[in-house]
Amino acid sequence: MKKILTKSVYMVMVISMVVGCKTVQNANNKQKGAVIGAGSGAAIGGVIGNNVGDGNNTVLGAILGAAIGGVAGGFIGNRMDRQAERIEEEIPGAEVTRVGEGINVTFTEDQGVHFDTNKSDVKGTSANTLNSMADILKEYPKTNVLVEGHTDAAGPDDYNMDLSKKRATSVTEYLVSQGIDKSRLTTKWYGENQPVGDNTTKEGKAKNRRVELAIVASDALKKEAKQQVKG
Repeated sequence: MKKILTKSVYMVMVISMVVGCKTVQNANNKQKGAVIGAGSGAAIGGVIGNNVGDGNNTVLGAILGAAIGGVAGGFIGNRMDRQAERIEEEIPGAEVTRVGEGINVTFTEDQGVHFDTNKSDVKGTSANTLNSMADILKEYPKTNVLVEGHTDAAGPDDYNMDLSKKRATSVTEYLVSQGIDKSRLTTKWYGENQPVGDNTTKEGKAKNRRVELAIVASDALKKEAKQQVKG
């Protein structure tokens, strides 16, 4: 089921920028893309970069930070609507969230991408899931992807950081092996530092052991969007 992401660290800013857009079902994402101004998007979140471990550069920050806003942003939002629908259709285990001009895709160990305990190799159903993701990314070549790795809080901090790095890197390398241009992919890892569930419960830990993707417009798509507006 699609939803608007509600990570607490950004919740107030999302509400102020996308007033009234509670769910994908009751709001047009093309319009939502147009709501976010170019300057405001950059101010809210960090654009995809290489500052590993920077807690401000979350998936949501990357999506909002890459926004260009205006009518051109609406054009991008429309493209992202279609891509999000394809992901939902082809990858049932993916948690798909449309945010402004981008898409957040979350895979937990029970939803699409599973790693054996203390392992980081992609195999079995995880490979099937990422094969499908690679096929969809090929259909939309003018998008870039941030891959993030996260763990629960079990074990030492440094071990979890390294494990999240290995798992995120493994996903990136697998997508490259399936024909996705490496230049489209950025990899980050946060260990246990960005929990979305309660680490004192089994269910919460399972939610925290996840790989997240942020899909945003490439420079080529932004250029196309601006040209469409001018035309």
